[in-house]
Amino acid sequence: MFRWLLLFVGLFFGSLHAQQESFSFLKPSDTLHIPRRNAVVLSTAGLASSALVGLHQLWYKGYPQSQFHFINDNDEWLQMDKAGHVFSCYHLSRLDAESFRWAGMSSKSQLLYGSASALAFMTAVEVFDGFSAEWGASWGDFIANTSGTALYVGQELLWNEQRIVPKFSFQQTHFAPQRPNVLGASFQEQLLKDYNGQTYWLSFNVADFFKSSKIPTWFNIALGYGADGMLAGRSESAALLGGANYTRQRQFYLSLDINLTKIRTNNRLLKTLFSLFNVVKIPAPTLEYQASGKWIGHWIYF
Repeated sequence: MFRWLLLFVGLFFGSLHAQQESFSFLKPSDTLHIPRRNAVVLSTAGLASSALVGLHQLWYKGYPQSQFHFINDNDEWLQMDKAGHVFSCYHLSRLDAESFRWAGMSSKSQLLYGSASALAFMTAVEVFDGFSAEWGASWGDFIANTSGTALYVGQELLWNEQRIVPKFSFQQTHFAPQRPNVLGASFQEQLLKDYNGQTYWLSFNVADFFKSSKIPTWFNIALGYGADGMLAGRSESAALLGGANYTRQRQFYLSLDINLTKIRTNNRLLKTLFSLFNVVKIPAPTLEYQASGKWIGHWIYF
């Protein structure tokens, strides 16, 4: 659940940044603008603190506490939760860095403070997990968080642009109604909790890799990862719940996509919407490979 809260925080900053560009005096500064920097730092810290307090009250308060401890959950949910950590920390790092760019901070400072603030936020949530008897801090989560930030920072250092963007898509499944308390009772809950219906993508902007080509700048090719057959984190737990007949399997996808931020427009509202929705993989023809060895073609897959 918490990765979506973090993404919401990141999208808030992204929306704020995009809306600021609607006014000439709020466009990114060419040099360090101290009042803007202070405003970004204070608003980032304030919103992050409020989100952590709210998360603790809404999610952790109702569960028993324990001494800080680690758990090994790397074999749960066929690593779909780890893919979610990579996705969330990437976008949180990116959008925080863009906020520091508006303040006129140097490229190095944008990357440093943007990535540090994202990792600090995610680490704080892991600490909450560590003190909860229901869960526990996870080294796998730490690694996934760091990987998401590294994907953003690495591309900026290597190419000074984001050629590979993590994206997300979702469709409802028949698994959630069988265990709604864990996988979600409503669509909104299933969107966050039902790993069977989630797909995480790496969307590659083809024109960025072939600068001299005539390929449209918005054209992307996406590689996706998903899984299904999961009523619980581990297969032995699912068997106890009566899900022994379900085959837990990984799914891999090849699809077309669009980089919305590459669509040229002078309309500031459209730019804002494109920035926000570029985290979502568009429905498109898709080729699916299942770990069982089966190939499936989809005219439209989301």
